[in-house]
Amino acid sequence: MRDLLLGALGELRYEPIERRVRGDDLVDSTQALLVWEPRRVVPSYAVPEGDILVPLTAGEAIPAPAGMLHPGVPFAAHTAPGEPVSIAGRGGFRLQELRGYVALDFAAFSWLEEDEPVRGHPRDPFSRIDVRRTARRVRIELGGEVLAETEDARLLFETGIHTRFYVPKRDVRGELVASDRRSYCPYKGEASYWSLGGHADIAWSYEQPLEDGPPIQGLVAFWDERVDVFLDGVPRPRPGGAIADTMHDEFGV
Repeated sequence: MRDLLLGALGELRYEPIERRVRGDDLVDSTQALLVWEPRRVVPSYAVPEGDILVPLTAGEAIPAPAGMLHPGVPFAAHTAPGEPVSIAGRGGFRLQELRGYVALDFAAFSWLEEDEPVRGHPRDPFSRIDVRRTARRVRIELGGEVLAETEDARLLFETGIHTRFYVPKRDVRGELVASDRRSYCPYKGEASYWSLGGHADIAWSYEQPLEDGPPIQGLVAFWDERVDVFLDGVPRPRPGGAIADTMHDEFGV
């Protein structure tokens, strides 16, 4: 299944959603689509042009980088045939293949699905998150130094992403120092970041996860891209490929 999904990344993909979608006072649609341009890993909204409440003007595009396009790549980097437009100074893109529809720069609007706010990016209906408690010993090391060790971890499995290991703060060795950095996940909520032993922003937690988010409140996960994870004493390979590239491009890890 993963190979099938990856095999479609080079195509324009779209899925109707039966929800009223609103972007500020500029967009109001009950016929929205979720659209993935080729090589985009998260969707954007696209709506019929008639559901955009202001006139469209000419927009601008930028060259798309090679490889998978993670959420940090600007919306203006397009990989599908079409025409860039502007919605009161905010990005849009007339999609040639989906005649009459305009894709919209999620980051340029404040969004509602029905009457619920949506942050980060639209949720992917083909992605899910599962969490399992495990008594298997999880040990986190960096340069041979043990940062955390526990037999009360939670394993978080997310479609298309490697497993994350969440551990109780009591099982972290050393003082976690709160960072000013924040990020937002549409599935889990706002993440708080932590430094440990001079390693900046090496871990994160969801102190107040979304109501329908996974049961990981207050637990800490470490960047597998930066640390070594041992499960029952067996080292796990550090993640590579598109996800690791995303972490490097967005966060410098």
